[in-house]
Amino acid sequence: MKALNPPSIAPPFGNYAHGISVPADWRLAFTSGQLPLAADGTVPDGAEAQATLCFANCAAILAEAEMSPADTIRIAAFVTDRAHMPAYMAARDAWLGPRDVLPASTLVIVSGFTRPEFLVEVEVTAARPDGALA
Repeated sequence: MKALNPPSIAPPFGNYAHGISVPADWRLAFTSGQLPLAADGTVPDGAEAQATLCFANCAAILAEAEMSPADTIRIAAFVTDRAHMPAYMAARDAWLGPRDVLPASTLVIVSGFTRPEFLVEVEVTAARPDGALA
């Protein structure tokens, strides 16, 4: 994969790329938006804990596709308040870890989710060379 950050536009103001290109022979995996809901039905308090759980859920889905967070090429995230952005970004950056190519990323502020305690939702797209395992 290749990051697309043309010098003719302002650089990203966070840990993401403006775009990503993926070779034609790579396979893709897409998650649905993951809410901060644990397997036992509990919801953690706070935006960072919720984002961490959302990313853990995404990682479990990627593992089913024999992929890992390192294969992430795009993240779309939604928070219910601008104040949650730093906590979300801390969880995102911890989940991504150090990497040569950052994914494309979008963060949107929304009015709410299906349950009032949900503060964050995350979905990811991943790509990996066909035949390669995580």
